[in-house]
Amino acid sequence: MTTKGRLYGVGVGPGDPELLTIKALRLLQAAPVIAYQSATDKESIARAIVSQYLTGNQIEVPFHLPRALEPEKAKAIYDQEVEPIAQHLAAGRDVVVLCEGDPFFYGSFMYVYTRLSQHYYTEVVPGVSSLMACPVALGVPFTYYNDILTVLPAPLPDEELITQLLTTDAAAIMKLGRHFTKVRNILHQLGLASRALYIERATMTEQKIVPLDEVNPAEVPYFAMIVIPSKNRL
Repeated sequence: MTTKGRLYGVGVGPGDPELLTIKALRLLQAAPVIAYQSATDKESIARAIVSQYLTGNQIEVPFHLPRALEPEKAKAIYDQEVEPIAQHLAAGRDVVVLCEGDPFFYGSFMYVYTRLSQHYYTEVVPGVSSLMACPVALGVPFTYYNDILTVLPAPLPDEELITQLLTTDAAAIMKLGRHFTKVRNILHQLGLASRALYIERATMTEQKIVPLDEVNPAEVPYFAMIVIPSKNRL
């Protein structure tokens, strides 16, 4: 009887290869199979982060979980995309699934986890998330004392963004991309634009910090964030 393989969801951090944890590195180099999210026409960001640490003799399994799909349509596609990972696990091979940032903070590994963790031993290794990396790269403390921090996905409706921004001390607005103009307009409407800081690809070699009103909306990537630090200072 073949012993089932073990599944590891490994956070590889926001982009700087030196932000990989020691545990993540150990598991990465010991696993016979490495899997990672990769758009069909682009290099995997997660793989690029750890490329210098790969052993060169591991099986690599790219998978593609397209964003912006209706839940029912996404479910069928995601079920199909994780099947090669399940096949390796069933054959007794351990699989490390790489995930930018942290696996459970808007991470692609969550969709693998919900499909396979009930069938195979699974361990999740936390990673440095963009939520932590962006304010550090910007050089601003996010919160003080009992400040409330709210994390907001930019695709939310205008009304929801406004409601949340009006009731929090500090905010991180993620997944900007094509929603940037909407978000910037809301920040000006609420008088928050002067506190808002824009950063893209934090800790990567392509990192950019641009004044909010100088950002070109046509060039805003998915991996961008607007940080609104607390106005409090202690």
